[in-house]
Amino acid sequence: MTLYRRFLTRNDCYAAGRTITPQGVMVHSTGANNPNLCRYVAPDDGRLGTPSSRHWNQSGTGACVHAFVGRTKDGRVAVYQTLPWTMRGWHAGKGEKGSANDTHISFEICEDGLEDRTYFEAVYQAAVELTAYLCAQYQLDPKADGVVICHSEGCERGIASNHADVMHWFPRFGRSMDDFRTDVARMLEGEEHVTQEQFDQMMTAWLESRADRWAAFTA
Repeated sequence: MTLYRRFLTRNDCYAAGRTITPQGVMVHSTGANNPNLCRYVAPDDGRLGTPSSRHWNQSGTGACVHAFVGRTKDGRVAVYQTLPWTMRGWHAGKGEKGSANDTHISFEICEDGLEDRTYFEAVYQAAVELTAYLCAQYQLDPKADGVVICHSEGCERGIASNHADVMHWFPRFGRSMDDFRTDVARMLEGEEHVTQEQFDQMMTAWLESRADRWAAFTA
């Protein structure tokens, strides 16, 4: 997993500045045929490419997640953190029992045309690695009930709005959320290994997020 940080500081969610104690991770996908991170993440850092006019780093967007998984301008799959992990995101909507906004870290996987296995496998693996990193960071058990879920599962649990993601996409390539949770657990158990470069990138992002939190407390 290649992890970068580009906080969406002009998004109204970031400006609201509410925080959560993470109790889980919610997996989303964008619902649009555009795998490019620059559709959502801005400004360009030299890797993203020219942002869409509809990017999410502006007021009035109405939604915000903690990270995006998708393609940089050179076609490589990367992860961009877009909110501090403990900031309350706007991603789940509401259900009859409340909102996962109050409990879950969230990320969006940028969809393509949903037919490219190579792209799917790349973003799936990045999503597994990101979720494993977050579970390790916040001492979360990915196999525990309700901890790692997708948006459609959140709806079934009454803590999210009625969306299909990611179960309109994963099964096309023989994957389920149970498979996803198992893969995250395997990574945490050490059956899959993170390279030193990946570890260094994740630690840098974590240390920067801690520094941001400290600055907010002392401002």
